[in-house]
Amino acid sequence: MPIEQVTIRTRDGDCPSHVVIPASGGPWPAVIFYMDAGGIRPAMLDMAQQLAASGYIVLLPDLFYRYGPYGPFVPKEVFAGDFRAVLGPLMATTSPLKAAEDAEAMLAYLDTRDDVRGRAVGLVGFCMGGGMALATAGTYPERFAAAASFHGGNLATDATTSPHLFAPKLKAEVYIGAAENDGSYPPAMAERLQRSLTEACVRYTSQTYPAAHGWMMPDFPVYDHAAAERGWSAMLALFGRTLYGGER
Repeated sequence: MPIEQVTIRTRDGDCPSHVVIPASGGPWPAVIFYMDAGGIRPAMLDMAQQLAASGYIVLLPDLFYRYGPYGPFVPKEVFAGDFRAVLGPLMATTSPLKAAEDAEAMLAYLDTRDDVRGRAVGLVGFCMGGGMALATAGTYPERFAAAASFHGGNLATDATTSPHLFAPKLKAEVYIGAAENDGSYPPAMAERLQRSLTEACVRYTSQTYPAAHGWMMPDFPVYDHAAAERGWSAMLALFGRTLYGGER
Protein backbone atom coordinates (compact mmCIF):
# COMPACT_ATOMS: atom_id res chain seq x y z
CA MET A 1 0.00 0.00 0.00
CA PRO A 2 1.18 3.57 -0.58
CA ILE A 3 3.81 4.96 1.78
CA GLU A 4 4.67 8.64 1.63
CA GLN A 5 7.81 10.11 3.15
CA VAL A 6 7.20 13.59 4.50
CA THR A 7 9.02 16.09 6.67
CA ILE A 8 7.01 17.78 9.41
CA ARG A 9 8.37 21.01 10.83
CA THR A 10 8.15 21.06 14.62
CA ARG A 11 9.29 23.66 17.12
CA ASP A 12 12.63 21.86 17.39
CA GLY A 13 13.33 21.05 13.76
CA ASP A 14 12.41 18.80 10.86
CA CYS A 15 10.84 15.46 11.78
CA PRO A 16 11.09 12.82 9.02
CA SER A 17 7.88 10.81 8.98
CA HIS A 18 6.17 8.07 7.04
CA VAL A 19 2.50 8.20 6.11
CA VAL A 20 0.96 4.84 5.28
CA ILE A 21 -2.29 5.00 3.32
CA PRO A 22 -4.87 2.24 2.77
CA ALA A 23 -4.83 0.84 -0.73
CA SER A 24 -8.35 1.93 -1.70
CA GLY A 25 -11.40 3.80 -0.52
CA GLY A 26 -11.19 6.73 1.84
CA PRO A 27 -11.23 9.11 3.49
CA TRP A 28 -9.98 7.31 6.58
CA PRO A 29 -9.46 8.21 10.25
CA ALA A 30 -5.87 8.99 11.19
CA VAL A 31 -3.72 7.28 13.81
CA ILE A 32 -0.38 8.57 15.06
CA PHE A 33 2.01 5.67 15.68
CA TYR A 34 4.69 6.20 18.34
CA MET A 35 7.66 3.89 17.84
CA ASP A 36 9.65 2.07 20.48
CA ALA A 37 13.27 2.81 21.44
CA GLY A 38 14.51 0.76 18.49
CA GLY A 39 13.67 3.64 16.17
CA ILE A 40 12.41 3.59 12.60
CA ARG A 41 13.17 0.28 10.91
CA PRO A 42 11.44 -2.25 8.64
CA ALA A 43 9.41 -3.77 11.50
CA MET A 44 7.92 -0.36 12.33
CA LEU A 45 6.85 0.15 8.74
CA ASP A 46 5.38 -3.37 8.63
CA MET A 47 3.31 -2.65 11.73
CA ALA A 48 2.17 0.69 10.34
CA GLN A 49 1.12 -1.06 7.14
CA GLN A 50 -0.78 -3.68 9.13
CA LEU A 51 -2.72 -0.93 10.87
CA ALA A 52 -3.33 0.95 7.62
CA ALA A 53 -4.69 -2.21 6.03
CA SER A 54 -7.52 -2.08 8.57
CA GLY A 55 -8.64 1.31 7.27
CA TYR A 56 -6.51 4.01 8.88
CA ILE A 57 -4.06 6.61 7.64
CA VAL A 58 -1.03 5.98 9.84
CA LEU A 59 1.46 8.73 10.63
CA LEU A 60 4.77 7.28 11.83
CA PRO A 61 7.11 10.09 12.98
CA ASP A 62 10.78 9.54 13.71
CA LEU A 63 10.86 10.59 17.35
CA PHE A 64 14.68 10.64 17.32
CA TYR A 65 14.87 13.46 14.78
CA ARG A 66 16.56 15.72 17.35
CA TYR A 67 19.46 13.27 17.55
CA GLY A 68 20.24 13.17 13.83
CA PRO A 69 21.01 10.21 11.57
CA TYR A 70 21.12 6.74 13.17
CA GLY A 71 20.66 3.03 12.43
CA PRO A 72 18.53 1.40 11.38
CA PHE A 73 19.03 -0.92 14.31
CA VAL A 74 18.51 -4.67 14.38
CA PRO A 75 16.98 -5.25 17.84
CA LYS A 76 18.28 -8.79 18.23
CA GLU A 77 21.82 -7.47 17.72
CA VAL A 78 21.31 -4.43 19.96
CA PHE A 79 19.86 -6.48 22.82
CA ALA A 80 22.74 -8.94 22.59
CA GLY A 81 25.06 -6.18 23.82
CA ASP A 82 24.80 -3.09 26.00
CA PHE A 83 21.54 -1.79 24.56
CA ARG A 84 21.41 1.11 27.02
CA ALA A 85 24.71 2.42 25.71
CA VAL A 86 23.41 2.22 22.14
CA LEU A 87 19.84 3.46 22.58
CA GLY A 88 20.22 5.66 25.67
CA PRO A 89 21.62 8.71 23.83
CA LEU A 90 18.77 8.62 21.32
CA MET A 91 16.11 8.16 23.98
CA ALA A 92 17.52 11.13 25.88
CA THR A 93 16.54 13.41 22.99
CA THR A 94 12.82 12.79 23.42
CA SER A 95 10.20 12.31 26.13
CA PRO A 96 6.43 12.17 26.58
CA LEU A 97 6.32 15.94 26.91
CA LYS A 98 8.40 16.50 23.79
CA ALA A 99 6.25 14.05 21.84
CA ALA A 100 3.14 15.89 23.02
CA GLU A 101 4.69 19.18 21.92
CA ASP A 102 5.53 17.69 18.51
CA ALA A 103 1.93 16.52 18.13
CA GLU A 104 0.88 20.11 17.50
CA ALA A 105 2.71 19.97 14.17
CA MET A 106 1.52 16.41 13.48
CA LEU A 107 -2.10 17.42 13.88
CA ALA A 108 -1.60 20.51 11.74
CA TYR A 109 -0.14 18.30 9.02
CA LEU A 110 -3.03 15.83 9.18
CA ASP A 111 -5.47 18.73 8.91
CA THR A 112 -4.00 19.58 5.50
CA ARG A 113 -4.88 16.18 4.05
CA ASP A 114 -8.19 15.76 2.29
CA ASP A 115 -8.01 11.96 2.69
CA VAL A 116 -8.26 12.15 6.50
CA ARG A 117 -11.74 11.53 7.86
CA GLY A 118 -12.92 13.92 10.57
CA ARG A 119 -10.89 15.58 13.30
CA ALA A 120 -10.84 12.72 15.82
CA VAL A 121 -7.44 11.02 15.81
CA GLY A 122 -6.11 7.87 17.44
CA LEU A 123 -2.77 7.18 19.13
CA VAL A 124 -0.81 4.01 19.71
CA GLY A 125 2.59 3.77 21.36
CA PHE A 126 4.93 0.89 22.06
CA CYS A 127 7.46 0.72 24.92
CA MET A 128 8.68 4.31 25.31
CA GLY A 129 5.85 5.37 22.98
CA GLY A 130 3.22 4.23 25.48
CA GLY A 131 3.73 7.14 27.84
CA MET A 132 3.93 9.47 24.86
CA ALA A 133 0.48 8.36 23.73
CA LEU A 134 -1.05 9.17 27.13
CA ALA A 135 0.70 12.53 27.44
CA THR A 136 -0.26 13.56 23.91
CA ALA A 137 -3.89 12.56 24.34
CA GLY A 138 -4.01 14.59 27.55
CA THR A 139 -2.39 17.60 25.91
CA TYR A 140 -4.90 17.69 23.04
CA PRO A 141 -8.03 16.15 24.56
CA GLU A 142 -10.35 17.65 21.93
CA ARG A 143 -8.49 15.89 19.11
CA PHE A 144 -7.69 12.42 20.40
CA ALA A 145 -10.50 9.92 20.75
CA ALA A 146 -8.35 6.90 21.62
CA ALA A 147 -4.91 6.17 23.05
CA ALA A 148 -3.31 2.74 23.36
CA SER A 149 -0.11 1.80 25.16
CA PHE A 150 1.54 -1.58 24.65
CA HIS A 151 4.27 -2.60 27.11
CA GLY A 152 4.75 1.07 27.97
CA GLY A 153 7.13 1.82 30.80
CA ASN A 154 7.31 4.53 33.48
CA LEU A 155 3.64 5.40 33.05
CA ALA A 156 3.13 6.50 36.66
CA THR A 157 6.20 7.79 38.45
CA ASP A 158 7.03 10.53 40.97
CA ALA A 159 8.23 12.82 38.18
CA THR A 160 6.26 16.02 37.70
CA THR A 161 5.96 15.07 34.02
CA SER A 162 4.70 11.51 34.60
CA PRO A 163 2.13 10.36 32.00
CA HIS A 164 -0.41 9.43 34.68
CA LEU A 165 -0.71 13.10 35.63
CA PHE A 166 -2.44 13.75 32.30
CA ALA A 167 -5.39 11.58 33.34
CA PRO A 168 -7.63 14.49 34.48
CA LYS A 169 -7.34 16.04 31.02
CA LEU A 170 -8.05 12.90 29.02
CA LYS A 171 -11.19 12.57 26.93
CA ALA A 172 -9.85 9.67 24.90
CA GLU A 173 -10.70 6.07 25.61
CA VAL A 174 -7.51 4.42 26.86
CA TYR A 175 -6.15 0.92 26.46
CA ILE A 176 -3.19 -0.31 28.51
CA GLY A 177 -1.56 -3.56 27.46
CA ALA A 178 1.03 -4.55 30.08
CA ALA A 179 3.64 -7.29 30.12
CA GLU A 180 4.21 -9.77 32.91
CA ASN A 181 7.17 -9.18 35.23
CA ASP A 182 7.97 -5.86 33.58
CA GLY A 183 10.50 -3.91 35.64
CA SER A 184 9.55 -0.69 33.84
CA TYR A 185 5.89 -1.13 34.80
CA PRO A 186 5.61 -3.05 38.09
CA PRO A 187 2.27 -3.83 39.77
CA ALA A 188 2.45 -0.82 42.11
CA MET A 189 2.88 1.49 39.13
CA ALA A 190 -0.01 -0.19 37.32
CA GLU A 191 -2.21 0.37 40.37
CA ARG A 192 -1.18 4.01 40.50
CA LEU A 193 -2.02 4.57 36.82
CA GLN A 194 -5.34 2.77 37.06
CA ARG A 195 -6.27 4.75 40.16
CA SER A 196 -5.54 8.03 38.38
CA LEU A 197 -7.63 6.97 35.37
CA THR A 198 -10.50 5.82 37.56
CA GLU A 199 -10.51 9.00 39.64
CA ALA A 200 -10.55 11.06 36.45
CA CYS A 201 -13.51 9.02 35.12
CA VAL A 202 -11.52 7.98 32.04
CA ARG A 203 -12.97 5.10 30.07
CA TYR A 204 -10.13 2.58 30.00
CA THR A 205 -9.16 -1.06 29.82
CA SER A 206 -6.01 -2.47 31.39
CA GLN A 207 -4.86 -5.99 30.60
CA THR A 208 -1.72 -7.88 31.56
CA TYR A 209 -0.50 -10.29 28.90
CA PRO A 210 1.34 -13.54 29.68
CA ALA A 211 4.29 -12.26 27.68
CA ALA A 212 7.52 -10.30 28.12
CA HIS A 213 8.12 -6.59 27.67
CA GLY A 214 8.26 -5.97 23.92
CA TRP A 215 6.06 -8.90 22.92
CA MET A 216 4.24 -6.90 20.21
CA MET A 217 7.38 -6.15 18.19
CA PRO A 218 7.95 -8.77 15.46
CA ASP A 219 11.71 -8.19 15.33
CA PHE A 220 12.26 -8.45 19.11
CA PRO A 221 13.70 -11.66 20.58
CA VAL A 222 10.68 -11.82 22.95
CA TYR A 223 8.05 -11.47 20.21
CA ASP A 224 5.00 -13.58 21.05
CA HIS A 225 2.76 -14.18 18.06
CA ALA A 226 -0.32 -15.33 19.99
CA ALA A 227 -0.12 -12.44 22.46
CA ALA A 228 0.53 -9.99 19.62
CA GLU A 229 -2.60 -11.16 17.83
CA ARG A 230 -4.56 -10.47 21.02
CA GLY A 231 -3.00 -7.04 21.20
CA TRP A 232 -3.88 -6.22 17.61
CA SER A 233 -7.46 -7.33 18.15
CA ALA A 234 -7.74 -5.06 21.19
CA MET A 235 -6.18 -2.13 19.33
CA LEU A 236 -8.46 -2.47 16.31
CA ALA A 237 -11.52 -2.83 18.51
CA LEU A 238 -10.55 0.40 20.32
CA PHE A 239 -10.08 2.35 17.10
CA GLY A 240 -13.20 0.86 15.58
CA ARG A 241 -15.31 2.06 18.52
CA THR A 242 -13.82 5.52 18.77
CA LEU A 243 -12.84 6.49 15.23
CA TYR A 244 -15.48 4.62 13.24
CA GLY A 245 -18.24 4.83 15.82
CA GLY A 246 -18.43 1.06 16.12
CA GLU A 247 -18.91 0.58 12.39
CA ARG A 248 -16.09 -1.96 12.28
